[in-house]
Amino acid sequence: MIDKDITLASTPSRDFYLSENQYAAIKENIFAKSWQIIGDENDFSDHGYLYPLEYMKGCLDEPLLMSIDAKGEAILVSNVCTHRGFILIKEKTKSAMIRCRYHGRCFHPDGKFLSMPEFEDAQNFPTRMDDLSKVHLQKFGGIYFASLFPKMDLPQLLSGITNRIPWFPWEKLKLKKDLSIDYTINANWALYCDNYLEGFHIPFVHKSLNKVIDYGSYETHLFDYSNLQLGIAKEGELIFDLPQDSPDFGKKVAAYYYWVFPNMMFNFYPWGLSLNIIRPQGKDKTIVSFITYVFDENKYNTGAGSDLNTVEMEDEEVVESVHKGLHSRLYFRGRYSPKMEKGVYHFHSLLQKFLNT
Repeated sequence: MIDKDITLASTPSRDFYLSENQYAAIKENIFAKSWQIIGDENDFSDHGYLYPLEYMKGCLDEPLLMSIDAKGEAILVSNVCTHRGFILIKEKTKSAMIRCRYHGRCFHPDGKFLSMPEFEDAQNFPTRMDDLSKVHLQKFGGIYFASLFPKMDLPQLLSGITNRIPWFPWEKLKLKKDLSIDYTINANWALYCDNYLEGFHIPFVHKSLNKVIDYGSYETHLFDYSNLQLGIAKEGELIFDLPQDSPDFGKKVAAYYYWVFPNMMFNFYPWGLSLNIIRPQGKDKTIVSFITYVFDENKYNTGAGSDLNTVEMEDEEVVESVHKGLHSRLYFRGRYSPKMEKGVYHFHSLLQKFLNT
């Protein structure tokens, strides 16, 4: 148990990161009950099509089916036939109906049962259980979020972002596929989040970033299901042009580093957004997806948002080293810096809350 007082608290034991049973509990109690990004408007741009997807591939592996109707409304349902569990659609398909290739059961794109051959004699048929289950789906800033069994609503999850930077020009963002990349890390997914959630290591690990960020002015702000690390620039570095009604007006803000429970990072720079999605692939393997959106090409790769690949390589080295170190028979758990590790403590407290409910 994590103490409610950070000045007394200890970090989770090494078994939290290394146990198969703990990883299984995290999948069901955290990831199945949280919101996850499944793509953006670029991924589902063709109306009248059915888009199969694996929700949290490599972790939950839940087969889902996305459809966009003629009006542009998105619907997300289970991609598993309610008759015998057959996977319904395996590739992007233009169709106004979902038809199972196994026994011919048909559904409307919203999941409603339509027909089934050879079931004339079945009593009390069809019922609600014959419809495809709908999955919670919402869009924010052109990005689609989904949840199987959400424990909170999406506006609450993202309130730390929407309340503090309502001026951010989401509508101007342009996806840059050539600047987006996946990294594979041989470490537990939570260790990557731990590392992200504190600026404590910046002077020791990120020499180039430390040249533009004022470590002494680093701020951490906690919200219900997210937290913000406010990166303050050194003199002469690229900063946001903040509106006067911003709570940060007058500060030289180089970056807004938002972590959103449990595994999403929204890194806002004066040039755009670097969205990082942490994708668990087991207890000791993680894929980190960097998705790059730009609204000011002239500022890209400058300031705190420059040379992100180098920063990532530095982070991966320390995260993999920690994962290896946790296997030591001589290590059990650590302590928190009350000043610099508030974000890590917040993350661990939320994990404990979800795992105990």
